[in-house]
This record gives sequence, structure tokens and C-alpha cells, in this order.
Amino acid sequence: MLKNRRVHHAVDHIPDGAHLHRGNAPRIRGKGQHNRCRARLAGLVLACAVAAILAFVSLGVGARSVPLAEVWRVLIHHDGSPGAVIVWQLRLPRTALAVMVGSALAVAGVVMQAITRNPLAEPGLVGVNAGASFAVVVSISVFHITRITGYLYSSFVGAVLAAVLVHALTSRSGAAGQHTRLVLAGTALSASLAACTGTLTMFDTQAFDSYRFWVVGSLENRGTTALVAIAPFIAVGALIALVLGPAFNALALGDEKGAALGLRVARVRAAGFLAIMLLCGAATAAAGPIGFVGLVVPHVLRLMLGPDLRWLLAFAPPGGAALLLAGDIVGRVIAPPGEIEAGIVISFVGAPVLLWLVARRKAVHA
Repeated sequence: MLKNRRVHHAVDHIPDGAHLHRGNAPRIRGKGQHNRCRARLAGLVLACAVAAILAFVSLGVGARSVPLAEVWRVLIHHDGSPGAVIVWQLRLPRTALAVMVGSALAVAGVVMQAITRNPLAEPGLVGVNAGASFAVVVSISVFHITRITGYLYSSFVGAVLAAVLVHALTSRSGAAGQHTRLVLAGTALSASLAACTGTLTMFDTQAFDSYRFWVVGSLENRGTTALVAIAPFIAVGALIALVLGPAFNALALGDEKGAALGLRVARVRAAGFLAIMLLCGAATAAAGPIGFVGLVVPHVLRLMLGPDLRWLLAFAPPGGAALLLAGDIVGRVIAPPGEIEAGIVISFVGAPVLLWLVARRKAVHA
């Protein structure tokens, strides 16, 4: 009788139109999964190709344009010409930094939305941007650091300390509702640090003049120093995030169900927080607080790919790189002979998208 019940239960789950011979249902199910996997791999290759094309275009666009044919020629052979100097010494480090920062912010956004289970969360909610901004103002006002490369280490330290403080405030309590307390603590700390930053800049004119060029978020005049300094941190943070992809899928079911599946919820959330701290802290230190990349890219990818966080983490680097490259290119061409910082351009694009996402979310839950 038990065997017959199992057979009938299996028959009930066979797709319509399938013949009842051995191995039919698994083959149908496996074929569909295989086709979806192939389609997503093709989409991933396409996303990487789009990011690569934008990176190539970025090498030729600026105050002095370099034809793309010449860009290709000097990339293959550095002949010492003015075009080669522009491409290798100015545009290539800036483009590589845009790729790295955009990828880091997008991956950090996916992780942030995973550990908070909130599709409208973004990495800045944990106080990283506010901590970095406060550290930059202190380094200018107290230590009289005036070079942009000098802000790099102080802003990274400020971002890390702010993130550690937020995690310490929320990890002492139980796991239930920890993601909500994480957002609340990050918002409160960000408001407090923003008030301190505003107070310092109000009474120190020199600090304000230097700080306002950093806070808009820019890739200009960073050079290879910033690129080399943040690369190890971003590499480690990205590796942690990619390894945690399956665990994030289990965490999306809820803390209780994840724990029932054998997931160590507290450890996974702490590791995800470490990834956010490394990725967003390094990116903010190098380019300033560039908003919306960590919010828009993960949400758009979720609309296209579904909720599987493994695929979202795979698509996030080319998606974030493409968005920041596009913003940087647009900023260089819309206001010649000057340029508009990438952070401002991304904000112009991100604000309407954010309003649309909020309106769409309200409509869905109505």
C-alpha cells in the first residue's frame, strides 16, 4: 500500500502531456533548467560585453577626444604620442577605477538587500558613506590633508569604523528582527555623523571647500594610487559575497527556516556585513559617496533574473560597472570643455528610478 501511495504521488507531479516511461519527468525538468542556465550565461556574456564596450569608449572620451581607432592602436603599442599618454596615464586608470567601484557598489547592494531582505535597501544604510564623509572632514580640518589621495585611507578607516559600530549595536541582540535593527541603527548613526560633518564644515571654510569636491562622487584625478590601494579590499569582499551566494538564498526564506535548513544565520549575516564593509568602504574611499548604484542595479537585475542571489551576484559586477561607466562618459560630454562628476549624473538617473521603484512597490502591496 505504501508503495502504491508513492507511485500515485509521483504520478500527480508529472507534467501534462508527458509519457509515463522511466526517467521522463526528470529529463523534462532537467532540460528546462539547462535552457534557463544557458540563457542566463548568454546574458552574462552580453552584460560583460556591454561593460567592455563602455570601458573602451571611456578611453577615448574627454576634454580632448581620442578616436577609437587610435585608442586601439595605442593600447596595443604605446608609442609615446600625445594620444598614448592621454589613454595610458589619464583615461585607463580612471576607467579601471570606474569598473572596480561600480562593480563593488553593485555587489554590496545585492548583499545588503540579501541580509536585510529588503529590495529597497542600499549599502549606505549601514553608515559607510556618513563615516567616510566625517573622516574626510576631520582629516582636512584637524590634520590639514589637502590632496585627494590623502583622503583615501582616512575615509576608508571612517567607513569601516562606522560599519563596525552599526554591527556591534545590532549583533548583541537575538537574530529575530536583526535586519530591521541593522537599518535603524545605520540610519541613526548616519544622521549623527552627518550632523557632526555639517558642524565642522560650517565653522571651517577650508574644510568645506575641499570636502565639497569629494562628497559629490568623482573619478577624476584619482590616478593609479587609489586603484592599487582599494583593489585588495574589493577582491576579498567580492570573493566573500560570491561564496555566500547559496547561503543568501537560504537566508531569504527567513531566519527560522534558514536555521532549520542548517544555516548559521548569525555567521552568514556577519560575513555578509564584512563583505559590504570592504566593498562599499573601499569604493567610497576611492571615489566618494556615489549613490544609487547599490540600489538600482540589484533591483533591476532582480526584475530581470528573479530572486536567485547566485545569479544576482554574478550579474552585479558588469551591471554596476556599466552603469558607472555610462554615467562617467555622459558627465564628460554634456558640459564641454568641463565635466559633471559621475556621482551627480548617477543621482540624476537614480532618483527617478528610485521613485518609480517605490511607487511600483506600493502598487504591488496595495
